[in-house]
Amino acid sequence: MLALAALLPDFQLQSADGDSATRIAITAACGAGAFGVLSAVVWPLLVRLLLLVPALFLGLLVFVLNGSLLLLALRINPSGRGAAAPETAVIVAAVMSAVASATGAALAVRDDEAYRRRLHRLAARRRRSDPPCPTTPGLVFVQLDGVGHDVLTAAVGKGLMPTVAGWLATGDSAPSTVDVSAVDGVQSTVDASGVDGMQSTVDARLVDRMHATVDARPVDGIRSTVDRRPVDGGQETADGRTSTVDGRSHTPTAAAPPPPPATHRLTPWRTDWSSQTGASQLGILHGSTFDVPAFRWYEKDRGEVMVCNRPTSAAELQRRAAVHTGDGGLLTIDGASRGNLFSGGAGEQALVLSIAARRRGRENRSRAGYFAYFSDPANAVRTALSFGAEVAREVGQSVRARLRGQRPRVGRGGLYPLVRAFATVVERDVVVAAVMGDMLAGRTAVYADLVAYDEVAHHSGPHSRDAEKVLQRLDRALALLQRVAEHAPRPYRLVVLSDHGQSPGETFHGCYGLTLGDLVRAGCGLPVPRRAGRTRSGAEARAAVRAALRRPVEETGEQHRPARTLRAGGPPDRPAPGSEPIVLASGNLGLISFPDVHHRMTREEIDARHPALLTTLAHHPGIGFLLVRSAEHGGVVLGAHGAEVPLADLDDASGPLSGFGPGAADAVRRTHSFPHTADIMVNSAYDPAGGEVLAFEEQIGSHGGLGGAQSRPFLLSPLDLSAPAADREELVGAEQVHHVLRRWLRELNGPEVPLTTATEEEQAA
Repeated sequence: MLALAALLPDFQLQSADGDSATRIAITAACGAGAFGVLSAVVWPLLVRLLLLVPALFLGLLVFVLNGSLLLLALRINPSGRGAAAPETAVIVAAVMSAVASATGAALAVRDDEAYRRRLHRLAARRRRSDPPCPTTPGLVFVQLDGVGHDVLTAAVGKGLMPTVAGWLATGDSAPSTVDVSAVDGVQSTVDASGVDGMQSTVDARLVDRMHATVDARPVDGIRSTVDRRPVDGGQETADGRTSTVDGRSHTPTAAAPPPPPATHRLTPWRTDWSSQTGASQLGILHGSTFDVPAFRWYEKDRGEVMVCNRPTSAAELQRRAAVHTGDGGLLTIDGASRGNLFSGGAGEQALVLSIAARRRGRENRSRAGYFAYFSDPANAVRTALSFGAEVAREVGQSVRARLRGQRPRVGRGGLYPLVRAFATVVERDVVVAAVMGDMLAGRTAVYADLVAYDEVAHHSGPHSRDAEKVLQRLDRALALLQRVAEHAPRPYRLVVLSDHGQSPGETFHGCYGLTLGDLVRAGCGLPVPRRAGRTRSGAEARAAVRAALRRPVEETGEQHRPARTLRAGGPPDRPAPGSEPIVLASGNLGLISFPDVHHRMTREEIDARHPALLTTLAHHPGIGFLLVRSAEHGGVVLGAHGAEVPLADLDDASGPLSGFGPGAADAVRRTHSFPHTADIMVNSAYDPAGGEVLAFEEQIGSHGGLGGAQSRPFLLSPLDLSAPAADREELVGAEQVHHVLRRWLRELNGPEVPLTTATEEEQAA
C-alpha cells in the first residue's frame, strides 16, 4: 500500500500538510487491516446478493466491488488520513489482492511441511463440522474432454504429462517438483458451507499454498541414473569408500532408487458412430446413448433441432435416458457432478448444463460453482489476470500461424480468444476447486469434465504445440487432485478418462470451397450462393460461456414447420416453397432432413424427389459414405463408384466402410435403428494413412463421426480396481464404460450397492 501511494497521485495516505513516516505507516497498516477484514467478512455476503448477476460478469464486477471495499476501509480508518479516487481504488485493491495471493504462495512453497500441516488442520476441521464419512474409498472421475488414447500416450512419451507417466511407470517419471501454481491460479473456494448449496468448497487460499513437491516425477521425462561401479576399477571398502590402484579413495555416488511401481492401467475404448461429448457423456453418466445420432439433429415429430450443448436439449436427453434405463444415473447417491453436460443423478451439481435452463431453486445450482469460487477476491483477481494472459497467448499464436502460412488453419478471431480463455482458465479453475472441495468433504463419487484441450484442439489441431501446452496444465491439475487426496477424510481412487478423441484434417469448406449445405442444394437443383457461409462450431466451451452469461444456445432454424405434408401411403409431393432440406453438421458427420415429410424418407422417395442428390453426395471425393433407409433392404450404405451395400451385408473389411476401422459396420447399423436418425446420414472421407478427416464445421481437429482417433478415447484406472475388460476384449460404447464404473463403485462398497437388511436395521437404530 505504501508503494502504491508513492506511485499513484490519486492515492494518499497522509494529510495535505504532510505527516511523519511513522504516521503514514500506521495509516497504511490500519487501511490494509481494515481492507483485509472487510474482504473476509463482507465479500461472501456481497456474493450472495449477486446470485442473479451472470456468472461471467461477476469476475469483472469483482474489481469494482474490491475498490469499493478499499474506499470503505480508508473511510473507517481511525487515522482519517487515507483517500483515493474511485478508479484508483479499483487498481489498488486488485494489486493488493494479487500481491497477498502471490506472497502467501511464495512463502508456502519454501515450507512443504507447513503446507501439509495446513491441509491436516483443514481436513480435521471438516471432520469435526461434517457428519462422519465412510471409511471405504471414494471415486473421483476426471474427464479430459477430447483427449484421445493416441494423444495421451504421445504426451506421456514426450514427457508432457509426468503425473500420468508416474501412474503408468513408463520410465518417463523421474524425480522433480511440480509447482502447482502453474495450474494458473486454481484456488479453492470459501468454506465448508459454501455458497448456494456448494458444500464441497475449500479454504479460501488453500491452493495458493500448494506450491510444494507433488511427488517424485520427472521434468520432461528425464531420469538420472548412477553407475554404481567403483571408480578407476577400484574395490569398495567396508566403510563405503572406494580404494583405487593408485591409492586414492573415492566415495561412490548413491544408486538411483528403483522406479516406483505402476499404480494405473491405460485402456482404450471405442465410441459409437456419434463420437462426441453429448452421446458419450450421456452414456457414461446415465447408461444410455440410444437415439443420440449426432451432436445436433432435427426431430420431425417435434419440429425442433436438438443440440447436445443447449440446456433444454440436454435436460430432455437426460430425461429420455432415465426413462430408457429406469435409473437416475451413476452419481445418484452421495455424488457430485461438476462442469458436465448432464448431472448423472448427483445431489450436488455445479456448472451442469442440463439444469442451467431451470428456474432457480434448491434443485438448480448450476452456476453455484462460479459464485463459490469468486467469493474470494484473490481467486477472482488471479483468475482474471490468467484470463487476460490466455487471451494474449491465443492472439499471439493465431498471428504466428497466419504469418507462417500454416495449413490447415481456421479463423480464430472474433470472440474465440475469450471462449478459449474461459475454457482453459475460468472453467478449469472453478471445476478443479469444486472437486477439491468434494474430496475434502468426503463425497463418495465425483465426476468432473475439463474441456480445455477439446476447445484448443478444435482450432489449433489435436497435435499442435498449443494443444500440448494445455495437456501440460491439465497434468498439473491432476497432480493437484492427487495431492489433495492424500489429506481427504477417506481414501480416494482417481480415474481419468476421455469421452472421445479428435481427428485432424482440413475442413470440407477449405478443401473444396463449398459447405455440405451447398453440395446438398446443388444436388437438389437449388441455387447455390457464390460465397459459402461457415458452419458454426459446436465446441462444448461455447455452451459453458453462454450458460455463465445466462444466454441460451440458439441454432439457426431451430423451429421448422413443414410446408406440406405427405398423403398417407401416397407418393411424395413436389417440394413446396420453403421446404428446403435442413443440413446440420457434427464434426465430420452430416445430417440431411426434409422437414415437410413427417417420416424418415426412403432412398426410393429421395430419388423420386431429387434424382441427382444421392449420386452427387456419394460420388463427391470429400464424402466417405451415406446411410439411407431403403424400402427394399431396410437400410443401405452408399459409396463412390456406385457402391451400394444393404445393412445386413455390411462389414468393416470391404465396401464403403473399409478403412474406417473395426466396429464401423455395427456402429452404422445401431444408428440406423434410432427413431430420430436423419433422412440422409453423411460421413466424410477418411485418409487412413494420415488419420485425417474433413470436418463439415470450421474445425481442424474434429470429432462426431467415424474415421481415425476421434473414435478411440481412453480409460486410466487404478490397478486395485478390476480390469475394465477381459484380456483380448475391447470396451465398445459409452454404455459399457458406464457399467464398468458402476462395477467399480460396487467393488468399493459405493452407492450402487443395495443396502442389506442388517445395514438397514443398523441405520434405523
